[in-house]
Amino acid sequence: MEMEMDARNSTESALLHYKAGLGQFTKKMPELASKFNDFTEECFKDGRLSKKEKQLIALGISLYSQDEYCIIYHTKGCLDEGCSEEEILEAIGVTAAFGGGATMSQAVTLVQECIQELNQLKQ
Repeated sequence: MEMEMDARNSTESALLHYKAGLGQFTKKMPELASKFNDFTEECFKDGRLSKKEKQLIALGISLYSQDEYCIIYHTKGCLDEGCSEEEILEAIGVTAAFGGGATMSQAVTLVQECIQELNQLKQ
């Protein structure tokens, strides 16, 4: 995959890999992909819950379900929506109350690595 070679760190590499896979799927299944994208865009719009709150919820679900691509994607989403590291870590705590050690292991490794790498890309 040519796109991965342009990545500056593992977080960016995972995001590019996801986008490439989604692009291939969209070419093969354009109508399904379009409907899925429309649905998720609607779900993540500001409403009674803000986009920021929705990203924190999505990160918690991603951690609980052990979905590494979604953990990375929604960690970025949290940062993009203005979440502080403390807000992210607090959401992780709530998730770990349900998901236990498996949730915590992803949080203390993958999420913290993503935050660090994404903050470095901003500089």
